Amino acid sequence: MAETQEISTQELKEKVINAIKQVYDPEIPVDVYELGLIYEISVYPVNNVYILMTLTSPNCPSAEFIPSEIKNKIQQIQGINHVELELTFDPPYSQDMMSEAAKLELGFL
Repeated sequence: MAETQEISTQELKEKVINAIKQVYDPEIPVDVYELGLIYEISVYPVNNVYILMTLTSPNCPSAEFIPSEIKNKIQQIQGINHVELELTFDPPYSQDMMSEAAKLELGFL
């Protein structure tokens, strides 16, 4: 009888963050997590993941590509059941949402 390996919600959330950090806006050399595009990451029972995110602008040329790539990366994590990704522009994105690392990388510091 095989043992099922339990993974904590926190461990799963860290794996989700690491997956998101593999996705880049093609126009900016910083991952979407460090850019501040991810507003919320929730992991619910039975390993369902909810992501609330934005884009740098509603007219972003990568509007179709970035959310689907994020969803695909998360779905590749072993143990993930369902991924729901919601796109919002409220609040609108601003450079203040970037991490210090992103600001440094882009020369804002």
